[in-house]
Amino acid sequence: MRTLLKGAEVYTEGGLIRRDIALSDGRISFDIEGSFDVVENIEGFVVIPGFVDVHVHLREPGFSYKETIATGTMAAARGGYRAVCAMPNIKPVPSDIENLEEELHIIERDAVIPVYPYGAITMDQTGRGELSRMEEMADKVIAFSDDGKGVQSGELMEEAMRRAASLGKMIVAHCEDETELRPGGCIHDGAFAREHGYVGINSASEWKQVKRDIELSEKTGVRYHVCHVSTKESVELIRHAKRRGVRVTCETGPHYLLYTDRDLKEDGSWKMNPPIREKEDRAALLEGIKDGTVDCIITDHAPHSKEEKSKGLSGSAFGIVGLETAFPVVYSRLVKTGVISFDRMIELMCVNPGDIFGIPGGRIAEGEPADVAVLDLEREYDIDSSDFFSKGKSTLFDGQRVTGEVAMNFVGGKKVYDRARDLKKRTGL
Repeated sequence: MRTLLKGAEVYTEGGLIRRDIALSDGRISFDIEGSFDVVENIEGFVVIPGFVDVHVHLREPGFSYKETIATGTMAAARGGYRAVCAMPNIKPVPSDIENLEEELHIIERDAVIPVYPYGAITMDQTGRGELSRMEEMADKVIAFSDDGKGVQSGELMEEAMRRAASLGKMIVAHCEDETELRPGGCIHDGAFAREHGYVGINSASEWKQVKRDIELSEKTGVRYHVCHVSTKESVELIRHAKRRGVRVTCETGPHYLLYTDRDLKEDGSWKMNPPIREKEDRAALLEGIKDGTVDCIITDHAPHSKEEKSKGLSGSAFGIVGLETAFPVVYSRLVKTGVISFDRMIELMCVNPGDIFGIPGGRIAEGEPADVAVLDLEREYDIDSSDFFSKGKSTLFDGQRVTGEVAMNFVGGKKVYDRARDLKKRTGL
């Protein structure tokens, strides 16, 4: 199958260049001689390497009423992603090879784009007790994580790091020290919580485990990646660790970069873990994405049912969706406003996640995988969660005006999303 993408500006390491490119036998080629099965005239659009999200919750097996591999990867395809990494809080938990194989079977059968599963760090993802069967899962998982749970014992985390290092795998940590938490915490322990009578989640519950784990990473030599960083202290700890040569990387999400706890509303869409924090934390995260301390922008796509998200801040489940909004939100709110450059967005959402996690692609060059997204950077529209492919509809960005939309997405040279085809299907026109 040979596809010609004709007339667009193409993002390369030299910047945006107007040129035609071919997608041939799953690879990118600048040889446009000969015949093509498909010619896509995309003048006025921009072609970039597909995005990678290393932090998504696809909910299957076990919670398919929230999301499935099929619906989650359809949402990712629409969002311009070439690959996603699936967190292990499913049922059964992939803490041994038998449970992992159940997830892998569904991925092979239903995934629209490549899905790289995580293996759990602890058995049944409890954050305590016994480590998972790392050795038997190692060649079939992208890394090990207990996302949703912090590993509570330093001794247990050190052993996990030593075993992961011996297997050539990363530890990807949700940092949450439960000794710092009060029961019923639902939002950041700041001014909004105090003024409205909510139990807060304090910053120390995150940064204290970040500090512990950085020290353990330095001791064991494991590659260590911090999930959804939200506090100024975590940013500073990671910055200093990188300067010392510790093998640490990290990620954050658009919601932490754009909002503070002063923006909160009595609505379950504002409830996620870690919570949106204070203006000083937001400022530190923005500085971190500018100076390279923060490596990746992820979504932490965490779908729930409408009922689960309809119980306000105190009663709703933690988590929001993001695969179908991340690009337009980041482009509209951070790139077009001059906070970061277009190049930096590509690094944070395309290049760095793939390079850190060893996922192919991320560059448009001769012979690279034919994983490219076609962007319409002029399109203005209102985000409409009722139109999502994802089963999850809970987002902070519903109804917001944004600029920038994915027009097409190709993975392995195959078109996995087409805006025009989608619109025709939805409208019947």
